[in-house]
Amino acid sequence: MANITATMVKDLRDKTGAGMMDCKAALSETNGDMEAAIDWLRKKGISKAAKKAGRAAAEGLVGVAVGKGAGALVEVNAETDFVARNEEFKSFVKAAANLALKEGGDLEKLLAAKHGNSNVRQSLAELVAKIGENMSVRRTVALSVEPGVVGAYVHNASSPELGKIGVLVALKSTADQDKLAALAKQLAMHVAAAAPLAITPEHLSKEVVERERNVQWELARQSGKPDAVIEKMMEGRMRKFYEETVLLSQTFVIDGETQVGKVIEKACKELGAPITIEGFVRFQVGEGIEKVQSDFADEVAQMAGTR
Repeated sequence: MANITATMVKDLRDKTGAGMMDCKAALSETNGDMEAAIDWLRKKGISKAAKKAGRAAAEGLVGVAVGKGAGALVEVNAETDFVARNEEFKSFVKAAANLALKEGGDLEKLLAAKHGNSNVRQSLAELVAKIGENMSVRRTVALSVEPGVVGAYVHNASSPELGKIGVLVALKSTADQDKLAALAKQLAMHVAAAAPLAITPEHLSKEVVERERNVQWELARQSGKPDAVIEKMMEGRMRKFYEETVLLSQTFVIDGETQVGKVIEKACKELGAPITIEGFVRFQVGEGIEKVQSDFADEVAQMAGTR
């Protein structure tokens, strides 16, 4: 049996909005597995969390760079937000984003790219030695499209092209590039806010769809209705899931009422050319990284030898 700590219970409560006792029970039932505990709560109808919450525990910045028909993102992590606000750190991230665009979003090529008198990897090592805090270039990605544009958006920006969330959206079209770029920027803002998992249902991984279907089936089964009726219920439940997680099915955050797919259709007519979302990518600082957090009072007690 896993040791269920107060921190684990709090983390689960933050992710699901469920009560403390329900969270403790869920962790106990799943032997401390956070994702399984989320599913356990959802199957009981206690949590409405629809998808995995990114554990944004690390600090740092996401840098964005765009060029003609291309764009790149890079995430550089640091231990504290204090360093993330450091001008030298910000300058490094901005330079790394521009190099990532040049290197096509390849991490190894980026680290080996010339920067100053050496390369990105060595420059980062020198910055670590100077500031005295661990840092890392965690990941990078690039999108390109021809013909068309790649639009970008940075949320919680600390300076131009730098922030806590960075998004790229690639639109393929022969339409007017300036008008297309404005649409791409709005779509990037939408992606930052709505965090879709895929462009269409077909782009979702089978594992994600199967996991959601299992949860929704269990919830529907609790109604006590026959399987044939439950299958009909499942159509509506899965449609709602797609509306929440699939980009083209989501409600456009800019106007709060139109489906993104309809927004694209309208833009095609207004700009006089077909428009296709070729891809999108969203980086949020620290997502998927768990920072070890300790209880300060417990630390003090341990140092004092009372625990």
